[in-house]
Amino acid sequence: TVIGVEAAILQSLSHGFVSSALFLIIGVLYDRWHSRVVKYYGGLTHTMPIFVIIFLFFTMANLGLPGTSSFIGEFLLLVSAFEANSTACFFAATSMILGGGYSLWLFNRIAYGNIKIIGIDLSFREFMIFLPLVIGTLFMGIYPNLFFSVMHATVSNLVWVDLWL
Repeated sequence: TVIGVEAAILQSLSHGFVSSALFLIIGVLYDRWHSRVVKYYGGLTHTMPIFVIIFLFFTMANLGLPGTSSFIGEFLLLVSAFEANSTACFFAATSMILGGGYSLWLFNRIAYGNIKIIGIDLSFREFMIFLPLVIGTLFMGIYPNLFFSVMHATVSNLVWVDLWL
């Protein structure tokens, strides 16, 4: 359907923002301690509060929190999938729940618990790298119609042509 294709495009754009930020978050940790092993981290809320706030924001965006770009894309994808095949929708929703559980587990292990390492919070340069990603994620979540209005005519023609072939 048109809604499904538009949702897939919006979700792809959203994935670009959120996944880029999550990779940068892991890059910040690796830059400081040269390890990607999760068990070495813990208690960063005490030593790196700005980092943890940004990490929490993008973890919630990855879950599809309302107001973020992922929510609109995931919700419309599930609605469109349910119209086409309710079984596929069930598996898609289950994978979203499992992905959310993993994201929350990772955030909990890194942000809370016993302080295992003392870290230096984000520098101004690092914060300014995250800022456009935060703004883009919020903008797409709050004003998705701007994106849908741009792509609607093209997607409608694409789906209409596909029906006739």
